[in-house]
Amino acid sequence: MTSEVVRFGVIGVGGMGAGHCNMLSKIPEAKLTAVADADEAAVKAASEKFGVPGFTNHLALLESGLVDAVIIATPHYFHPPIAIDAFERGIHVLSEKPLAVTVSAADAMIAAARRSGRKFGIMYQMRSEPHHLAAKQIVESGALGEIYRTSLVMGWYRSQAYYNSGGWRATWAGEGGGVLINQAPHYLDLFCWLAGLPASLIGTTRTRLHDIEVEDEAYAFLTYKNGAHGYLYASTMEVPNHNLLEICADRGKIVIHGSRLQYFRVEGSIREFTYTTKEMWGSPKVTEEPVTLPEEKPLKGHAAITQNFARAILYNEPLLAPGEEGLNAMELINGIILSSKTQSPVELPVNRAAYDQLIEQLKAASKAKTNVETQRVTDPNFV
Repeated sequence: MTSEVVRFGVIGVGGMGAGHCNMLSKIPEAKLTAVADADEAAVKAASEKFGVPGFTNHLALLESGLVDAVIIATPHYFHPPIAIDAFERGIHVLSEKPLAVTVSAADAMIAAARRSGRKFGIMYQMRSEPHHLAAKQIVESGALGEIYRTSLVMGWYRSQAYYNSGGWRATWAGEGGGVLINQAPHYLDLFCWLAGLPASLIGTTRTRLHDIEVEDEAYAFLTYKNGAHGYLYASTMEVPNHNLLEICADRGKIVIHGSRLQYFRVEGSIREFTYTTKEMWGSPKVTEEPVTLPEEKPLKGHAAITQNFARAILYNEPLLAPGEEGLNAMELINGIILSSKTQSPVELPVNRAAYDQLIEQLKAASKAKTNVETQRVTDPNFV
């Protein structure tokens, strides 16, 4: 590694990885120097297109001496073992979401990162968006006060053709879940980033529309340590797409609807007003405050996270999306599935042994797909 450029390898170039290969050329602090994929045709195509060496085995790439860092863009189950192999060889890791399929596997990634002393990031690019950064600033300022209620609704759409596009997709053995582990992690991450991890939940998952063995709809009731309650919902059967995140607190409220952020400030506090007002029908005064968004940077989305990761390696810039914070979304994903399958409340952090046992049972019952219609991914935002 020079003092100015991080040499990146991309592992998994059949889908998102191809987008990352394209994206790296936009980042002054980064350079694509190698690719790897178990699919010989995919790695040959990427190697020729980007003019870098290609490997059909990730260990060969890691031991080639060609990379300082890797972006892992393989199917979910492979994230932890590849990351651990990289850390053991002194290589920095930026993982696609989700961090893993199970919280225990995510724990192992985090432990390996700490032992290695290398940088560990996760591709939660929504953290880089100005309205989300502004919301984080409001929360961290303490302006909202004690949280009373949270809410997250993520209604997306996916066709049956989407689910038929790969043999691993929408199976317990290949993907480890449905909407929760594939589409929802970005919003589950934002939800925990802003409101914190609940203490317990009661969750339900079901397959309502699609011909798949995993869930296309999930919802949960949440309880926090301070007694606050929350609700979250995620699906892939709703049009138009709908994204709504709310944090309601003693001194204010933030509402993120799509790309719009609203901040409502309560004069004083709700608790204070409740016990001091003499007015029978009185209500605290609320003002919608203008929100100043951080200046938008030239690089956005995946490129913004990757540039930040490269600068963390080069200049020790604080990570916007540290890998270990990817565990929070995993706690929600595993917790909701475990609660649904056992039909009982689940405390967070999730019982690691209980979830490991459940996922092994689900994988054992998973069936090979007979309706696969392989399609090459061309959209770098495709998930």
